[in-house]
Formats: sequence, structure tokens, C-alpha cells
Amino acid sequence: MRIGIFDSGLGGLIIAKATRKAMPEYDYVYLGDTKRVPYGNRSHEAVYEFTKEAVNYLFKKENCAIVIIACNTSSARALRRIQQEYLVNYNHTRKIMGESERKILGVLIPTAEECAKYKRVGILGTLGTINSNTFPKEIKKINKKTIVFQNPTPMLVPLIEEGEKVLAKQFIKKYLKPFLNKKLDAVALGCTHYPFYKNEIKKVLGKKVRVISQDEIIPKKLKNYFARHPEIEKKLAKNRKAKILVTDITPNIKKLSQKWFGKNTRPELIHL
Repeated sequence: MRIGIFDSGLGGLIIAKATRKAMPEYDYVYLGDTKRVPYGNRSHEAVYEFTKEAVNYLFKKENCAIVIIACNTSSARALRRIQQEYLVNYNHTRKIMGESERKILGVLIPTAEECAKYKRVGILGTLGTINSNTFPKEIKKINKKTIVFQNPTPMLVPLIEEGEKVLAKQFIKKYLKPFLNKKLDAVALGCTHYPFYKNEIKKVLGKKVRVISQDEIIPKKLKNYFARHPEIEKKLAKNRKAKILVTDITPNIKKLSQKWFGKNTRPELIHL
């Protein structure tokens, strides 16, 4: 069986690349919903339906034992419901048929755990993620003393999907400005796309502020998860294969997927 990684667009490829580098032996399937990106300005119901469709595809069509929801908007607005409704019903049916259970994990809580180590933290995210207030809630569960500041960054995902860096600099400065006088210890990149601008963000924040980036966190967390759950790890194929599935092939997709996932990458078009 395979490890599935889902994101609303191509940003999650950065997570997929880092995870594959940390654990190259496994087989991976990446699914980017490039036709409907970004999710940040969608309703809760739309995010839930889109995410459910993607997870269902990875389970049924791609034989994934576990799916990582790399989209923070999906993790914030749909993950819990998907785990409590869709996954419970799906696994119940699998059990009746004598098949093994599947797992779904998100990226938001592991990031919140990292944020909770600091006294003053800033969160950058999509409108959907920030408006859900999920990051502060999860951080406070772990450490009530952590003070959390948030700022939505609606233009960053479209710019990243276009591979745009020059134009992005003025938006990065604008979005980080509210954080500069807050004496922050760290700023979390609350979207899997944002590591694309990691260096630019670090330059604006300065050396004293730690940038918490999900491509550095998630591979370690997943490795630890497999160590705690050998029954899942044993199911995984170890052929070192990987493929990328997208719901729309835009002019920039081939270039970005090769840049983030290797020169031989050929995205495949699918329909959810």
C-alpha cells in the first residue's frame, strides 16, 4: 500500500519532497486539486466535500493505507469531520469486508505542537485557516501561556501556484508588518505553500525570529507515527516509487512539479 499526500494545489509538493527525502523507501502518491485551488476563500461545506473526494480517491483508486492532508485549510475546517464521519463509516465497511483500516492525518496539530514551545508566536495562513481560529485553539490546548497573533495572507497561494517571487516580496512585507512590533519568538507558516517563500520571510523577520516551516516538521512527525504504529508501516510498499496526480494541468504545473519533486516528474490528470 502507499502513502497518500493531498493538498489543494501544488504547495504540498514541498512537504512531499521533504517526506520522501526523509523516508525514501516507501511508495508515494501526491494529489493536488489544482482545478479548485485555493481553498482558503471557500465555504466550510465546499472544503469538506473537496477534501472528502480527494481522500476517497486516494483510498479507493490508489490503495493508500494512510493519507496526509497537507492542506492547512482542509486540516482546519474539514479534518475532524472527515475523521469522525467519513473515515469511521469507511473503516466500518472495510472491517465487514475483512480489509484493513485506513488512517487520515493532518499537518495543523503537529505545527501547533511546535508553536506551543514558544511564548509569543505569529501565524500566517489562508483566510479559511485564520478565520477558523484553529491554530490558537490547538496551541492553547498544549500551552495556555503561549500568546498567538494571526494574519491572513490571501495573495500568497495564487502567487506560489504561478511560481512568482518578485511580485510576492511586496505582499510578504505587507503581511508581516503587523508582526514586526510584537516581539515574536517564532512565526509559523500555516500553509504548505509558504515554504516556497521561506527565505524571503526570514529576511523580513530577521534572525531573532524562528520560522516554523511544515516541510521541516511533518517528515519527523510521520516517522515517529510509523514507529508508534508498526501495524500501518508493515502494510506499506517499499519500491521507492512516487507519482503526482492533479485535477487540472496548468502551464506552470510541469515546471513547478519538476522543480519540487524531480526532473523526471510527469503529473497525471485525474477527475474527482
